[in-house]
Amino acid sequence: MKKFVFTIIALLGVAAIQASILPVYLDENRPLEERVEDALSRMTLDEKIALIHAQSKFSSPGVKRLGIPDLWTDDGPHGVRPDVLWDEWEQAGQTNDSCVAFPALTCLAATWNPAMARLYGESLGEEALYRGKNVILGPGVNIYRTPLCGRNFEYLGEDPWLASRMVVPYVQGLQSRGVAACVKHYALNNDEEYRHQVNVMVSDRALHEIYLPAFKAAVQEGGAWALMGAYNLYKDQHNCHNEILLNKILKHNWQFDGVVISDWGGAHSTEQAVMNGLDLEFGTWTDGLAFGTSNAYDNYYLAQSYKQLILDGKFSTKELDEKVRRVLRLHFRTTMNRQRPHGFLCSESHYDAALKIAQEGIVLLKNEAPKGKGSMPILPLDAALKQRILVVGENAIKMMTVGGGSSSLKVQKEILPLDGIKARFGNAQVDYARGYVGDTVQSYNGVTVGRSLYETRSKEELLNEAVEKAKNADVVIFVGGLNKSDYQDAEGHDRKSYDLPYAQNEVIEALVAVNPRLVFVGISGSGFELPWLARVPAVVQGWFVGSESGEAIASVLAGDVNPSGKLPFTWYADVNQCGAHALNAYPGVWREGHKIIDEEYKEGVFVGYRWIDKQKLKPTFPFGYGLSYTTFRLGKAVADRKELTGDQQISFTVSVTNTGKRSGAETIQLYVSDVKASVDRPVKELKAFQKVFLQPGETRDVTLSIDRNALSFYDEVSGQWKAEPGTFEALIGTASNNTPTKCTFDLR
Repeated sequence: MKKFVFTIIALLGVAAIQASILPVYLDENRPLEERVEDALSRMTLDEKIALIHAQSKFSSPGVKRLGIPDLWTDDGPHGVRPDVLWDEWEQAGQTNDSCVAFPALTCLAATWNPAMARLYGESLGEEALYRGKNVILGPGVNIYRTPLCGRNFEYLGEDPWLASRMVVPYVQGLQSRGVAACVKHYALNNDEEYRHQVNVMVSDRALHEIYLPAFKAAVQEGGAWALMGAYNLYKDQHNCHNEILLNKILKHNWQFDGVVISDWGGAHSTEQAVMNGLDLEFGTWTDGLAFGTSNAYDNYYLAQSYKQLILDGKFSTKELDEKVRRVLRLHFRTTMNRQRPHGFLCSESHYDAALKIAQEGIVLLKNEAPKGKGSMPILPLDAALKQRILVVGENAIKMMTVGGGSSSLKVQKEILPLDGIKARFGNAQVDYARGYVGDTVQSYNGVTVGRSLYETRSKEELLNEAVEKAKNADVVIFVGGLNKSDYQDAEGHDRKSYDLPYAQNEVIEALVAVNPRLVFVGISGSGFELPWLARVPAVVQGWFVGSESGEAIASVLAGDVNPSGKLPFTWYADVNQCGAHALNAYPGVWREGHKIIDEEYKEGVFVGYRWIDKQKLKPTFPFGYGLSYTTFRLGKAVADRKELTGDQQISFTVSVTNTGKRSGAETIQLYVSDVKASVDRPVKELKAFQKVFLQPGETRDVTLSIDRNALSFYDEVSGQWKAEPGTFEALIGTASNNTPTKCTFDLR
């Protein structure tokens, strides 16, 4: 027994000695800031400079002498991008970098379910861990200001409150796995066409009320460890080194302690990068943007030129040390975090997560009986029937996980809509007709996938084939919409028009003329005109939903899943229903010399449904809208008090009943209206929501709470948020145009 005791004492003594000689920065039991300062004190000038700029396309160096590993980033936000060569964009040719493609963020937003965002972040984090990635470049939270923005599919819709509630659990879920979220693109990156040259002119109210809240929530509530600057300019400064956005708002007002990473090539000046908040510079070639010498990362703005300015005495090391502190924090949270769990790649749980998110995000926009075919809605389709189903459209056979820019993926599998429908409707005779030719390219950066889309038949031959087959079909499923090609849903360019491309409208009109039992399934991240809507009985918005695309869409069409998605943006009847277009505020005006384009956000805070309400317009489908295969009834809302004072909350309770025969989910939405204000405020604004799942006949009370912040606007005179005493209304319903119950209350 004595020997055992002495052995324990000896071991404890060794441990104590080891702890006493362990450098502070390596001791995970020490406070984070102590570790940062200790590591900083041990670094040379060259090591500090190296730490704040890239060494390859997606990595920056650690400090090998101190045992700090390299930092590896990778594109998201929908999956972990395949590895590229060290200094080229071409694929590295690896065989272990396939991934699960999760639904695009518009689909995630359409779930209106923060639990799905948490699941998304956790699953993506596990995939990133397995691949050795420390930072995922996402999620994106820029606002859907115009439906023509090429990158809308990567963002969380038009409403700052919805985006805020969805981004926080995504960030928390991702970082719970020891992988940093890099929330992007901060800020005002609302169109793609001239993203390097657009100088945004926006009111302080619109900036703070519309375009910043999701970023603020990601930082202050989500605890984001990194944030990516945007390419565009604000107040004539590039946003990757912007005094107001980065130093004043992000780092001072919001107390962000993480790393500001440049978008690739987003830095333009050493002096501005040093002084205006950039911490870690990434890019493509010599200066981070223009083509130049390969492996010339030492020529970046925060590299040798910065070091030389310090040696010349033009800068002290004060700014450098602050940048290094932030990068070191990121290392201690990621590369140096020994408590990180193990990662998994392409696991069953990740495919299950991708499928569940997709199913919850798919939106049923219309479901009626075909003209002259009885009174029963066309959906869901009975999978047990021996029926003839005709699938039409290129998007039924085109992989959507490849292309679109930086979010392009190399997936282990992608179930295409046609294959998913064939698998689910096994008793049916499923035929296919292409109908139109859009984009036959199925590759991006060396990733080539999918069946061949090469086509020799003429437009007329394809149309005639589809029409002839439709005549004998029991139901026609048209799978169309947009794709990931340039000038559609893709990085780098905006859409050229609001129309459906590739003459799809002509095909749809011809099909419905010979067969009124037509279901349109849209694949896109944005809305588009639907000139045939009155003649097509069913419309389903299927988004870009990743690896499980075909299974998710088929499960909704068959009724295995009762659709519960809600639109995260207003689906305009035409582009001029959008404030930015109605006021000719997009895409801006070129300055003399064609170096900068000034884009004034003339619509101010009236974005999306706020503009629709102000102008009393009727969109094709309103914000927050989505149907179900069951029906719901809302009771009368009851407030728990009539007045709101101080820091109190006020709660509103409404009963929700599933009055149909299927289990399903409804999203209860609470909008606030300021009855009388000193400034021009929106008719109403979303301030709370909750998704509730109910069995047939089940009734449940839903309680939604708001506080003084929900009643506030940004006062441009004082530069503060302001809630004016007076009367307010809480409008409660299931879409922005459907708020049947309300409560009036006062702010004192």
